[in-house]
Amino acid sequence: MTQPDFRTPELDALAERIIPATHFEFPTETARDRFFHNTRMLDVKQHVHNAYRTNPRSMVDHMITNLQLSGTQDLLDLGCGNGFILEHLRPHLADGTITGLDNAPAVLDAARRRLHGTATPCSWIESSADDLTMLADDSFDRVMANYMIHYVPDLDRCFTAIRRVMRPGGIFQLTTDRADSMLEMYDVHFEALRALDAPDDLFKATPKGRLSLDTGAAQLAEYFEHVEKVTWQDQLRFTDPAPFMRFYEVGHNHCCASSVPDSRFDDGFYARLRGLVEAEVVRRIQADGYFAVTKFTGSFLCR
Repeated sequence: MTQPDFRTPELDALAERIIPATHFEFPTETARDRFFHNTRMLDVKQHVHNAYRTNPRSMVDHMITNLQLSGTQDLLDLGCGNGFILEHLRPHLADGTITGLDNAPAVLDAARRRLHGTATPCSWIESSADDLTMLADDSFDRVMANYMIHYVPDLDRCFTAIRRVMRPGGIFQLTTDRADSMLEMYDVHFEALRALDAPDDLFKATPKGRLSLDTGAAQLAEYFEHVEKVTWQDQLRFTDPAPFMRFYEVGHNHCCASSVPDSRFDDGFYARLRGLVEAEVVRRIQADGYFAVTKFTGSFLCR
């Protein structure tokens, strides 16, 4: 199947103009205790990405293809979340095993419930991805870390541990975004922030800037002999602003602006912010027939 290409000169020029050089950074405790104290953020993102995508091949399909599964591998999922990806991947490991690791008890419990009763043996570990001391050397044929590496406190310790637990000939898949992924969402968000005369420190890029699809190869090459980048694109299209607004507010915490409490901003600030964003989204739907959010993402395959 031919990979769709949503890049345009206009989007490239917009990215150059609006994506900040600095990105948000959140400690793992914030992710555990605020973002993933329940599954709400993950549920919203997963629903929207499936319901409004235009690429007939899903991101999970992309991941499964990359992993080259024959059905018998032992797989470790770092930051397994609510088990959404594992649920789709499990039939490809009918005679293998799955180990899911996450430091957030609520989402780990959700993953355990989601895969309960399957014939593929599943184990669940509550830990940070940079602490794999409970796992033996050469334990896994496949390791994956999807959209979570930016929360890991010690990347050196994490990648060193992955090398230790991965068997010779194994594959480590790290999935992340480009800095300009979901550019249109950031465009309307920053436009609204400017209209509210918001402080400069709210104008930051996604936390995935810590290890993005643009910069990650050099970082990973310090730990893995072979690092291959496999890209994937999609475009979410909304004809109703409501699901996008839920994606923006709940799935992405107003592009991270509301990720942590800040005494400078009350509920009224965020209500005004949402009002401005929604008005612009409605305007674009009326002008273009839909509001597009383009996703530039992909995986590093490390051996």
